[in-house]
Amino acid sequence: MTTPPLSLQHGPAVPFVPSTRYPDPAIELLHPGFAALRVYSSGVEQLASGCRWAEGPQWFGDHRCLLWSDIPNNRILRWDAATGAVTPFRTPSQHANGLARDAQGRLLACEHHTRRVTRTEHDGRITVLAATIDGTPGGPRLNSPNDIVCQRDGTVWFTDPEFGIHGWWEGEPGTPAPHQGVYRIDAASGHLSCPITEPAGPNGLAFSPDERVLYVVESRATPTRKIWAWDVGPGGALGNKRLHIDADGPGAFDGIAVDVDGRIWAGLGSDGSPGAASAGLDGVRCYDRDGRPIGHIHLPERCANLCFGGERRNRLFMAASHSLYTLALNTQGAA
Repeated sequence: MTTPPLSLQHGPAVPFVPSTRYPDPAIELLHPGFAALRVYSSGVEQLASGCRWAEGPQWFGDHRCLLWSDIPNNRILRWDAATGAVTPFRTPSQHANGLARDAQGRLLACEHHTRRVTRTEHDGRITVLAATIDGTPGGPRLNSPNDIVCQRDGTVWFTDPEFGIHGWWEGEPGTPAPHQGVYRIDAASGHLSCPITEPAGPNGLAFSPDERVLYVVESRATPTRKIWAWDVGPGGALGNKRLHIDADGPGAFDGIAVDVDGRIWAGLGSDGSPGAASAGLDGVRCYDRDGRPIGHIHLPERCANLCFGGERRNRLFMAASHSLYTLALNTQGAA
């Protein structure tokens, strides 16, 4: 367990005591099928703390490191798997939120402050991939790109809710775009389109292992947050929209990740309603391919986003409010 030096603690460092016994009681079985995914002698570990709002983890296996965003502190942090050291990767980060890698291994970032999606080239140059809703230089600006994913062919998808333009905490106040939506950047042409505009507060997104289904979190749906599914056809055409998962009780979904067998791992927390904080929802909930909850990883903080990584893609990394956590599992993230 490594805690960042005081110079990195721009937020509260959350005390954490790992379980001294196995199996870790923080790993709850909601269905017998989850037992096969639990590594009996593995428990939740806190890798770093001291953030104000941790988001967007992304594993870089060739560098043996994890990058994640600390949005209010306007920085991207780096955890070194070999040494456990936590160092700044980029500051200022333009209040970056979601991070991803493209087909060439380059960093993709959703920037709240600049209201754009960027790519970091191998030589460090920054290329702007999207900044307006129609892809033209003079078009209406995006809201505040939030989460991002890249398909195997290089096509990039990202969500664009209004969260970063509501105040000075994660960006700066701004005029909203005509709509919130889920955008697609075509790998071959670079053309920007917005095939999804109906979800209220589109947030986390992920593909099924075969990339035939797109999942999107509707984080402002009422009365409970939802995860929707679309079938993906040629050229990114979407159809057969359906409700895949409804949040349990007063839960609030944020980011999601998918494993090799199509299970969804969802960052979850209380939604702020009276009594919700004591509902035991903070952490990560695992759903089987049919959308049934089968397991829960309890954390002392609300989990915003997560990803699979590690040498064998079997470690779940969880960005949760002020801290970064990890847990080894008996599954792998979808490649």
